[in-house]
Amino acid sequence: MTVYFIGAGPGAADLITVRGQRVIESAPVCLYAGAFVPDELLKLCPPDARVIDTAKLNLDQIIAELVAAHGEGKDVARLHSGDPSLFSAMAEQMRRLDDAGVPYEVVPGVPAYAAAAASLKREFTVPGVGQTIVLTRTSARSTPMPDGEDLTSLGRSRSTMVVHLAVQRIDEVVAELLPNYGADCPVAVVAWASRENEVILRGTLADIAEQVHAAGIRTTAVIVVGKVLTASGFLDSHLYSAARCRS
Repeated sequence: MTVYFIGAGPGAADLITVRGQRVIESAPVCLYAGAFVPDELLKLCPPDARVIDTAKLNLDQIIAELVAAHGEGKDVARLHSGDPSLFSAMAEQMRRLDDAGVPYEVVPGVPAYAAAAASLKREFTVPGVGQTIVLTRTSARSTPMPDGEDLTSLGRSRSTMVVHLAVQRIDEVVAELLPNYGADCPVAVVAWASRENEVILRGTLADIAEQVHAAGIRTTAVIVVGKVLTASGFLDSHLYSAARCRS
């Protein structure tokens, strides 16, 4: 028996990986992360599968379900939104499973920032403009951020930054980024990326907060900050350069 931590992707059901789909279709037990996992994926579960919404369960209750399935010799599809390597709370589940002697594997998925880049039709690593991406979040009622990982500190490099789980604090986010990036820095907010109700806002640090408030966006969004969003006239990459030695 194995617990499979599966990245269910950013929202569109057809962004699941082939491997993830195969596990869902065969697993007799499925635990999924509430409304963040599309209903279309849950329909892939076997007709007699035990399907459990973990949105109202605590960690102990989730682990109890996984351990119980292990005791019954049943594989588990554990669905997380996006990719489970980012902000999924997978690490503490793995730690508990290690203690319980329950084996597990990880099936990666499409992360929200990648879906946002696709929706924006932008590469986040543009030659001569930006080659570094900072993926982070902010701290409010959630787990505190480690020392030195506040937005002001992270923004000193002026790297492209993608802020998750923070659109409800857009005013504070803007205030922390302004000193390093400046009011004219391009910003985009992508809510419900890849879904039918996707919303894309484009602006600068000077006006993005007003746009977010006007659109009523409070959740399920990423904030992208950096010059790569509007870059043009940049040098071609060396990757396909005619001057590159290809022998």
